[in-house]
Amino acid sequence: MTKRVALIANTSVYIGPPLAREMARRDHDLVIGDPEPGLVDELEALGAEVEVVRGVWDLAEPEIARRLTKASLHRFGRIDAATAFTGEIIGGRFLESTTDELHRLQRGLVDAPYQFMKSVLPSMIDQGSGQILMITSSTGAKVVPSAPLYSALRAGATHLVKNVAREAAPHGVQVNALGTNFMDFPGFIAANRADTPEGFAKTVARVPMGRLGSIEECATLCCAYLDGTCGFVTGQFIAHDGGWSA
Repeated sequence: MTKRVALIANTSVYIGPPLAREMARRDHDLVIGDPEPGLVDELEALGAEVEVVRGVWDLAEPEIARRLTKASLHRFGRIDAATAFTGEIIGGRFLESTTDELHRLQRGLVDAPYQFMKSVLPSMIDQGSGQILMITSSTGAKVVPSAPLYSALRAGATHLVKNVAREAAPHGVQVNALGTNFMDFPGFIAANRADTPEGFAKTVARVPMGRLGSIEECATLCCAYLDGTCGFVTGQFIAHDGGWSA
């Protein structure tokens, strides 16, 4: 039996590398974008065949998503699972925001998921199965006065996922969104000034579970929506934030 094939758009940072490792452990071949040093060797040691696509950070460019899709179809003939995380964080009060900030955020938070899903979905529909997981943010599930544009556009991306899921469901394709926040990785630590004991304590105090989430446990959660073991969940938003958005 041919292995399932997973496409992970970015494996240079954040949950990309641990997610690739976990999918390899779960007997998947992989198409990965911009891998961190040494990752390909790790994945091959875990038994995966690996196709690397470089220079694919900006998924808002239609051709980049198409390059990833074409690479998977050319190497393996199919895509069974596909996932991507996109966008940057811009904070600040609404009345202090600018139109340029709005458009920058829209490009990363809405245009990129749109292009990615539009690229990977057709082959899944043709084969009658597939799983797409868009990694967004739990700020899209809650009013965030300190980042109103970011929160609103994340909510828009999540609602787009739900609409795509409804269209894809009759074809056997699952489409879900997973929103993160309060993750223990350098980007979040720096953005929240949690790089001092005082700043870290102040940040963690906002989380009902009283700690930050690890990228490894987030990767494990993602796998439930990507590894083919759960085929009856679609159009859902799952928050990985220690209860912050509940």
